[in-house]
Amino acid sequence: MDTEKIVIVDDDVTFALMLRTWLTKRGFDVQTAASVAAARTVLSRETFSLVLSDMRLPDEDGIALLQWMASEGIATPVIVMTSYAEIQNAVRSMKLGARDYVAKPVNPDELLRKIREALDAPAAESSRNTSDEPASRPAAVPAKARPAAPAAPLSYIEGRSDAARRLYEYVRLVAPTDMSVLVNGASGTGKEHIAQLIHHSSKRAGRPFVAVDCGAISRELAASEFFGHVKGSFTGALADKTGAFEAANGGTLFLDEVGNLTYETQVQLLRALQERRIRRVGSTREIPVDIRLVAATNEDLEAAIARGAFRADLFHRINEFTLRMPSLREMREDIPLFADFFLDGANRQLDKRIVGFDAAASRAMSRYDWPGNLRQMKNAVTSATLLAAGEYITPADLPGEITDGSGTTDTRPLHDPESEQERIRRALAAARGNKSQAAKLLGVDRKTLYNKLRLYGIE
Repeated sequence: MDTEKIVIVDDDVTFALMLRTWLTKRGFDVQTAASVAAARTVLSRETFSLVLSDMRLPDEDGIALLQWMASEGIATPVIVMTSYAEIQNAVRSMKLGARDYVAKPVNPDELLRKIREALDAPAAESSRNTSDEPASRPAAVPAKARPAAPAAPLSYIEGRSDAARRLYEYVRLVAPTDMSVLVNGASGTGKEHIAQLIHHSSKRAGRPFVAVDCGAISRELAASEFFGHVKGSFTGALADKTGAFEAANGGTLFLDEVGNLTYETQVQLLRALQERRIRRVGSTREIPVDIRLVAATNEDLEAAIARGAFRADLFHRINEFTLRMPSLREMREDIPLFADFFLDGANRQLDKRIVGFDAAASRAMSRYDWPGNLRQMKNAVTSATLLAAGEYITPADLPGEITDGSGTTDTRPLHDPESEQERIRRALAAARGNKSQAAKLLGVDRKTLYNKLRLYGIE
């Protein structure tokens, strides 16, 4: 096997020499270049397995190098090195075809892992004049296709904060098993996305993924929704219906907001999970089912058990492994990354060409607490993209609650009822009493907000 060749593009001679020595000891053939011009010369002369480039260079920047490589048809994978302060540029480089990026100061183990991922990826070819694009990997920021060969955009992005890394490490651990998973987190944190990721990373990936919104199921129709019914079994049953358990057979059943199920429905659900058989309403025939269960809630189910509102035996059945979704304020260093990702999607959706966020807008977004989490951020960025008249989103384009300093850090527990009441009151104040707008700010639907208003006696 030929030695894999890497070129380091960095004007910090000491750092480049240290990195070259370290990589050489790990079996790589390494060269260095101290500028974009020098890198062009080296890349024109030889073929490399990987380019490791700093973002800031004395003559031009790393983005200019990526643009030149694309114009020359050089498909060598690139990892850019940058600081968190320049994360927007890192994301721009991903859109231009960079495989990944690593933050400075560089963590050697992380860098080696990223190098290995880039070199081992199916689309990573150290050749020229190829239209193949880097394969998108769930474990990293999605690589975007070059303009000549656009790729389908990914629907999510992983954060780089400790909280985000821990979450996805747990997902990768539990996904291949058949354990029931309880995803616990506030509204808007992406619980259904995690459920889908678990499914698509499991042995059941080729089978159905069926999601049920437990908050939208009435007591009268719950059995029919879960288990189906036969024609004529009750008034309105005009045809046979397949329930969620049967539809998900062989795959994954996702129960969103499982804490909203009535006690009677919980009993029926527990029986089906224990016996692995269901019976359609109005039928005597039992149907065997094989499903993997993933449930999600924004409630404290153990507190619900103490109140007698949730069955302890069902809780233990659905909770073989717990994933806690971090709130966006717990991943504050990832805010610029998520914002750029949502901007990319908003540009496509609205056919706009907004480049990014100006410094003041970036600061406001990083300071804000995002009570509605990722869902709220997506809505805010989409709205700002629509309003923006220039190349960059400014504070004037962002919703007022983000720029008026109303988002203060709340360090109380995620499921503290008093904390939730305060978030609701703050959202209502920011929306000037408009409940529909407040629901959007909180990242919940109107029905959920009205239920919470009644629960806490908020007018």
